Amino acid sequence: MSDYPKLREMGIQHPDEIEKFAVYTVGHTDILSVVYDRKKGSLLPVSRRYRFPQVKKSVMVDSGTRQTQTLYESTPAFRDALHELEQLKLARDQGQDLKILISQELRHLEEDIALRTQYIQSLLEKL
Repeated sequence: MSDYPKLREMGIQHPDEIEKFAVYTVGHTDILSVVYDRKKGSLLPVSRRYRFPQVKKSVMVDSGTRQTQTLYESTPAFRDALHELEQLKLARDQGQDLKILISQELRHLEEDIALRTQYIQSLLEKL
């Protein structure tokens, strides 16, 4: 079972290779542009665009005159794909934060060990 079923359905087989994404609307179509971080020599595309036509919806504005207004809204498939991309970005950001935290802790540990080693050597010199 995939963590990102909507992305798999769209044909994205390696969501971990997604570098960034952008969303914009042209006319009544939502466009999702995905940029990948491909290895050198890869024959796969560096970016792809996915088009999602918006759904036409009539909403009653005035019930007395039965006046309606036409609205366009994003499809559930588009919203699901966007949600999965945001989850992917959040997971990646948290992983980078964890990597930074671990490297900081490692640097502090190295400094502590160096200070402790100097202290023990000074004690040995006193003997």
